[in-house]
Amino acid sequence: MFRFFTIKKWLLWSWAGSAIILSSLWVQVKIDVEINEWFGEFYDMIQKALGEPNAITISEYWSSLFSFIKLAGMYIALAVAISFFTAHFLFRWRTAMVEWYHSVYDKARKIEGAAQRVQEDTIKFSRIMEGLGTSLIESIMVLVQFVPILLGLSIGIPIFFFGDWQYGLITGALLWTLGGTVFLIALGWILRLVGVEYDLQKKEAAYRKILVIAEDDGNVRPKTIEELFHGVRSIHFLSYVRYLYFNIGRIAYLQANVLSAYVFLAPAIVAGVVTLGVMQQIIRAFGRVEGSMQYLLKAWPTIIELASVYKRLREFENKIEKNIKDEKTGIVR
Repeated sequence: MFRFFTIKKWLLWSWAGSAIILSSLWVQVKIDVEINEWFGEFYDMIQKALGEPNAITISEYWSSLFSFIKLAGMYIALAVAISFFTAHFLFRWRTAMVEWYHSVYDKARKIEGAAQRVQEDTIKFSRIMEGLGTSLIESIMVLVQFVPILLGLSIGIPIFFFGDWQYGLITGALLWTLGGTVFLIALGWILRLVGVEYDLQKKEAAYRKILVIAEDDGNVRPKTIEELFHGVRSIHFLSYVRYLYFNIGRIAYLQANVLSAYVFLAPAIVAGVVTLGVMQQIIRAFGRVEGSMQYLLKAWPTIIELASVYKRLREFENKIEKNIKDEKTGIVR
């Protein structure tokens, strides 16, 4: 799967492409930091305007809005460019995988579900990585940029439970996120979500294979096809029930998450020690930090799917390598 980064043909795309994606994401996060600063200035201006008639001019108001439009435009343009380039980057990765599978397909074709691994799982792998990989990198960069900002904004501000401790907001976000992440990982492990997804794909592959065989072989019994589909139906129904329990916990936590910043800022808001602009900056920075810490939490269903795809492709490659080794040693299977 990772030959893309070692084969000479793909070295430029793999390493230079990775560098372009990383640097572009870094610039995108820097623009987001500037947008966060704009929120503070804009809401302070709004508070000033509401507190005293004609405290600001209409030109100042429009100028502030134009500044946001300029920043948002840069952010959108860069996000679109990153998405476009990443899609091309990952298709090259898929191409590198498929080319190797093609070169050894005479050793792979007898492996159950070989066609599905080469066609369906490679495209699933690239599509999942397109969203999951870039969001992981962006989450790390957001933490690097926004944690110092949050620390600076929280100096001298009373925080619920932590008092005037400078690291109260960061610690609160960490504990809240860590608790939710551990809870959902444990729930996913108890419900065996990765195993269910893996079993589901295996049963679908067996069902697809018998349908393909039945196209050319009239001796395939309808009962055999029905039995395989019954297995597919059973594993899907099991998956629905397991994900029902998982989503109850996941959605409940994410809904409660909306209030977390306001809970921690409650003493500061009641005491009136923060301006509207500073409060907006803190809440937005807190949300960005918390959101990055919650990467595993929000992406968990997709991570489960990626783990299942990786497991199938890894198993497929191991079988191919074993067949190649057996052929070299003269073992006939």
